[in-house]
Amino acid sequence: MDIIFLQEVKVETRLGVPEWERMRPQTIVLDIELAMPHSRSCQTDAIEDTIDYGCIVARIRETLAEESFKLVEALAEHVCQLILTEFGTPWVKVKVGKPGILPGLKQLGVIIERGKKAV
Repeated sequence: MDIIFLQEVKVETRLGVPEWERMRPQTIVLDIELAMPHSRSCQTDAIEDTIDYGCIVARIRETLAEESFKLVEALAEHVCQLILTEFGTPWVKVKVGKPGILPGLKQLGVIIERGKKAV
C-alpha cells in the first residue's frame, strides 16, 4: 500500500467542552496518513493519478473554519470522513493534537483510523 502523509498541519478551528473555549478559533495540529487508491502516479508522475494533498489541506481548513467541536474525537472523525468521501482514499489515519491546553502538557489529542466499508 502506498501512503501519502501530511505532518504538522496547523489549522484554526473552534474546539473545546466549555463554551468559552469555543468563542475564538484556536490552532490545532493534524498528522494525516492516507492510502493512495492505486500506484499509477509512481509510473506516470502525473498529479491526476494521485490525490492532491494541497486540495486536502485546503478543504480541511475550509471545513474546520466553519465548524465547532466539543471533542477532539468528533473533530478527528469529521476529518476522516471528509477525506474518505471527498478524496477517494480507501484508508485514512488522523492524529489531532491540541497544543498547550493544560499547564505542563505539550499537547493532548487522539489518533483514529478509518477505512471504507466493503460494499
